[in-house]
Amino acid sequence: MPRLTISLTDRTHRALKEAAARRNRSMGSIIEESLELRGIQPYDAVEDIVARARVKSRLSADDAMTLAVEETRRFRDGD
Repeated sequence: MPRLTISLTDRTHRALKEAAARRNRSMGSIIEESLELRGIQPYDAVEDIVARARVKSRLSADDAMTLAVEETRRFRDGD
């Protein structure tokens, strides 16, 4: 598994460390889950999601991509 070094404020690092201990999880797993919840996924995973949505909705590829982008933005903005 690749490794990554990040810089966090002392406050954020302490909060992350406490959250990991409370949940009996690693700090890395909490960070990874947080990124996934923010929609950070490999491009091939996103393509798969769009393809499945297109098949179910009977949208064209362009319409499916437009809808996916709109919904992703709406989700990230919290609407």
